[in-house]
Amino acid sequence: MIHEFKSIITQAIINERNGLKSVMATVVFLEGSSYRKPGVRMLISENGIMTGAVSGGCVENEIKRRASTVFKDNIAKIITYDGRYRLGCEGVLYILIEPFRVSEAFISEFEVHLNKRQSLLIESYYKASESTNTAFGSVIVLDENRFVFSDNFNSDNSDENDVFSQVLQPPFRLLIIGGEHDSVKLCTMASLLGWNVDVVTSIKDPKCRSDFPGSTSVSAATPDTIDFSIDNETAVVLMTHNYVKDLKYLIKLEPLKPKYIGILGSSKRKAQLQNELVHFVPDISESFFDIIFSPAGLHIGSITPEEIALSILSEILAVVRGTKVSHLKSIKGKIHT
Repeated sequence: MIHEFKSIITQAIINERNGLKSVMATVVFLEGSSYRKPGVRMLISENGIMTGAVSGGCVENEIKRRASTVFKDNIAKIITYDGRYRLGCEGVLYILIEPFRVSEAFISEFEVHLNKRQSLLIESYYKASESTNTAFGSVIVLDENRFVFSDNFNSDNSDENDVFSQVLQPPFRLLIIGGEHDSVKLCTMASLLGWNVDVVTSIKDPKCRSDFPGSTSVSAATPDTIDFSIDNETAVVLMTHNYVKDLKYLIKLEPLKPKYIGILGSSKRKAQLQNELVHFVPDISESFFDIIFSPAGLHIGSITPEEIALSILSEILAVVRGTKVSHLKSIKGKIHT
């Protein structure tokens, strides 16, 4: 996930400024099953601080212990961790541990990439066996630029190695329209998922970012003045508690086709909104109604604002990932394909 990698970069920058070395660990291969899959990463700082995780918490201390030699000789290594007798995960993890330094050029380019909401490619070179080699390491591709993070790593010498390639998509974006108490809860919980959360409040009652913990931006607008920036990794939740405003926002959203539109309110209110939409937008497509979820959220017995926020976020995840909602205990075989 891009937000996890961003946290690693942030800590690496802090280490650089404090004169501390950093080492990154990446799960590059898996035999069997495990709590998390290849592509998860963590950063070990020279002072012992660990950022991120590659498992449920059992593997991290072993990685920290075995990273000590990488701090000393600055040469990457592959280690294995057999969780079958320790974690009950029925799998063997192959973990690349490599020196990790971030240049000013990379930091600048990385920030531009994030702001443009562009994906990035990470290629990690390794062998599926325990060994140490200067041909092990990672390359990050940003547009046409390739960045490495160790002076000893030479990707030109890596042709004989296996390659784990991963594309990290930009953070998912949630646009919340409404500035009441329930919007604050939804914003806070969505930020814990690593989402970018933009909040639009009423001009008559403007708010600031400190009012919405975890928000990326907070602005005030009306349906007439708002300038939507919507891509296919954006969900919208209307929480204005005002029927006319919701209708006007829906009319403006219709040509933009976000991934998901959630609306608070009853089923009766939803039917009324749909009838009004057809009246004001006669050529509206049926597909637009498919992305409208009202009342918003999964039926999990939610009562409090926090529980309602959980049900809405769960529904968004299910819609975005094309997952049919069910109990995990009812699934036969693998949970993740």
